[in-house]
This record gives sequence, structure tokens and C-alpha cells, in this order.
Amino acid sequence: MPASTTRLLIDMYDAMLARLGPSGWWPAKSPFEVAVGAILTQNTNWSNVEKAIANLRLHDLLKPEQLRSARPEVVEECVRPSGFFRQKAKKLRNFLDFLDREQALDLKSLALLDTVELRVRLLAVNGIGPETADSILLYALDRPVFVVDAYTARICNRHGLVPEDVDYDALQDLFLSHLPERVEHYNEYHALLVRVGKQWCRKREPRCDGCPLRPFLPHSHLS
Repeated sequence: MPASTTRLLIDMYDAMLARLGPSGWWPAKSPFEVAVGAILTQNTNWSNVEKAIANLRLHDLLKPEQLRSARPEVVEECVRPSGFFRQKAKKLRNFLDFLDREQALDLKSLALLDTVELRVRLLAVNGIGPETADSILLYALDRPVFVVDAYTARICNRHGLVPEDVDYDALQDLFLSHLPERVEHYNEYHALLVRVGKQWCRKREPRCDGCPLRPFLPHSHLS
């Protein structure tokens, strides 16, 4: 893509930040809690995850050792608000098995692995896909990985940056190849895109009026 794409992405970021202010992502008290949240947020909204996290905290299950020793039915009941609770409880168990294999129950030992190798190992865990793995890498482990999702794809497609059927890797590369490699920037950019996607760039009946990214829409999308 031309250099103008870099300018466009930077200008879009500046416009969102100026309008919305810092996002303060990811809300959590520990890297492990971030990882748990990244798994629980699959196929649900954050308000439901917050309820599940609160349940886990109430039962003192937001530490790897305690969660690992908890009865499966207790974990399932705690994460029930996040939906697909049996599957998600199993995914948490798979992640704990991964940490055990890596001898990294406190996640600190994962710092010894480079980002590419760590991502490969995370993706090998049953129940962890690219978005979840990258969320753990960026938000829990401060690795320079750009997280993309359905909001990112929708916004970028409507602004003429990617085709509608863009895959995860191509969408992620759009940002990685045009933005400086900075964890803080990647963190805030993804958070801002999610906020804009939820409030304005909705799948149905988008609210283009008032959207901070409206000035960057191609003329064909303006009405």
C-alpha cells in the first residue's frame, strides 16, 4: 500500500483519540486475569465477562494455582455469565495446562520466549485462536502485536482499506506494516476501533453522523 495509507491510519487514530480520549485497556489486576478475560470474551460482550471475572474473584480463582485446583463445576458456574460456560471452563483448563507445561504459572517465565515462538505455542492450545492469542500477547505480556477483530475489519472495509472478506493475517498486517512497533500505540488503537465500532460503525444501521471517522470515509460511502 502507498505511504498515504500510513498517513491515513495515523490520522484516523488521532481523530479517535481526540474525540474519545484514552481507553485504559485492558482492565485487570494481573496479567493472568487479562489472559482469563481474553478467553472469556470470545463470542460475548465485555459486560458479561465482567460478571464472570467478578464471580471468579469472589471465589479467589483469579490465580493459576487456585483455578487449577478448583472443581470443574465451580469454575463453570463462575463463568456462566460469559456464555458457552462449559466450553470456556475447558478452554481455561487448556490454558492452565499450557502454563504448566511451560513452567510459567505466574506468566513471568513466558518472557524467555520470543514473540513469534510464544504466539505459535499459544495458537497450539485448544480453544485459543489468533484474536485471543494476540490479546494475551499484547495486553497481558506487553508484546508488540496488533489485535484485530470484527470491528477492525468492518471499519477498515468501509474506509476502503481492505476487502470485505479480508482474513485475520492480512488485516493485522495492514497495521503492522504501516505503524511504528509500539505496544502502547497498538493497545490504544485497537481499543479505540472497538469503541467506534460499538457506538457508530455498527454492522446494521451504522451511525456515520457524529462518528469521529466520518471525515475519512470514501466519497462513495457518504450520503
